[in-house]
Amino acid sequence: MAVLPPGVSQRTLDAALAEWRSAIGSEWVFTSDEDIYGYRDSYSILWGTDEERIPSAALAPASVEQVQQAVRIANKHKVPIYPVSTGRNLSYGGPSPNVRGTVVLDLKRMNRILKVDDTRNFCLVEPGVTYFDLYNYIQERGLKVMIDLPDPGWGSPVGNSLDHGVGYTWGPFRDHFVSHCAMEVVLPNGELLRTGMGGMSNADTWQDYKYGTGPSTDGLFGQGNFGVVTKMGFWMMPMPEAYLRGMVYAPKFADVIALVKTVNFLEDQGIIGMPNYGSPARTAALPFNKPADPDLLALMANGYPSVEQVDAYVAKKGVPAWSVQLQFYGPRKTVEANWEYAQAKMREAIPGATFDGVYRTDLPVPKERLDEVVLRHMGIPALEIFNIVSRNESHGENPPDGHNNCVAIVPRTGESLMTFSKAVIEGMRAVGDMRPWSPFTTPATWHPRTFLCGPSVFTQRNDPESNARNKRLYESLVDTYAKYGWVDYRCTHAFQDRVVSKYDFNNHALMRFHELLKDAVDPNGIISPGRYGIYPRSMRRTRA
Repeated sequence: MAVLPPGVSQRTLDAALAEWRSAIGSEWVFTSDEDIYGYRDSYSILWGTDEERIPSAALAPASVEQVQQAVRIANKHKVPIYPVSTGRNLSYGGPSPNVRGTVVLDLKRMNRILKVDDTRNFCLVEPGVTYFDLYNYIQERGLKVMIDLPDPGWGSPVGNSLDHGVGYTWGPFRDHFVSHCAMEVVLPNGELLRTGMGGMSNADTWQDYKYGTGPSTDGLFGQGNFGVVTKMGFWMMPMPEAYLRGMVYAPKFADVIALVKTVNFLEDQGIIGMPNYGSPARTAALPFNKPADPDLLALMANGYPSVEQVDAYVAKKGVPAWSVQLQFYGPRKTVEANWEYAQAKMREAIPGATFDGVYRTDLPVPKERLDEVVLRHMGIPALEIFNIVSRNESHGENPPDGHNNCVAIVPRTGESLMTFSKAVIEGMRAVGDMRPWSPFTTPATWHPRTFLCGPSVFTQRNDPESNARNKRLYESLVDTYAKYGWVDYRCTHAFQDRVVSKYDFNNHALMRFHELLKDAVDPNGIISPGRYGIYPRSMRRTRA
């Protein structure tokens, strides 16, 4: 399994490894096959092929000073390194690097929670801190703030934010990079930088005001490769007094247009938290581990059906076409009033709209009621998401080993959902995949201003033919999305070059600017070469 970084000899790598052992301790420099196995992407669609992104070694520094030393050694020997916070970004590459042979810089030992302030409502953490760590810290001290977190809760707020990860509660907090406030970064030359108000050594507003004065540089370090982030601040939601959720049902297929428009109005006013769309018609037609409804298959036999055909199908089944769960956080009287207001707006917009499923609880959720709630909606970390790659009703005794999410950024409209269903069918058929795709596409609403839509493409380590077939499917979906002006909001290493190539305005001016910055800031190309298509000059001719 031994691999080398591009253009690096074994002698050069050995010299760098010797200096890293001296700088951070021999026990924290990993080179054995057994150790390197833990830095492979367990969800890789390239598993076991010559293209799999396997590192040559891994380092685990314990402090900012050790990170600086590690980076300087990498620069000296021109050995590329790939920083990860905890390496648990499953379905998006995990701990593996973009370029085969790159040395992983594992920051898991830097796991200090430096501050949580529940009067100014922020935290400051190192990259090795997990959502579980932060939640337990808050609970142990009785602090009155709520975390917004992704699935699963074992990952890092720093790592998740830097990869533009998202969550489940209130709009301003569930876009995690938007809710960050300032960071500390080790630059490719080993120098230490603090952004925003951190640029003043005596400022006490580092986690309050992210911009500072002059250009804001924080965005360069999100999905980028211009430095190693060693500290990061986040704004947090004050713990609300109460929580209420209620279900809204829309009877007709075409009602999705008015439904989405009304939900957008409610969310953009700050009345609701994250909406959760569903479709009773889809659930009835495509039940877990049971044959699909033959009426739906007949409906889809000739491609994408018309709105009238789908409405006739819904009427025949006697179930609502769409549902949405609305969530409310705030004072008890306010959430009740907002729920009443939301129902009134829905009645105005959608003839025949119905409501049920109302649930109320105080916050924080009493321990005896934890089994009644969706933990992530309450800011409580969990690992439940792993049921999608486990033995369950859907997968039986042969579950997939992983999945790669092919999730596009789609306009937040009902019309776009209809168009998206057509596009997925188009992308599937282009590679001969004839599986049915329901017209009842329900979006992920993690991002507060757009829909995120798309299938999970599953992976199997013991079935390279299936992986190759699914790789072609993913690539076809990326190409099809681009025809409609859509692109993945993030993706695993195998597809990043293809995805960023779709940013073609003015002869790919955006990528050319990124490369200009890369050459200026990181002339030796040592930080995460290839991340989201940004390669150092020495590797651009060999770009995948």
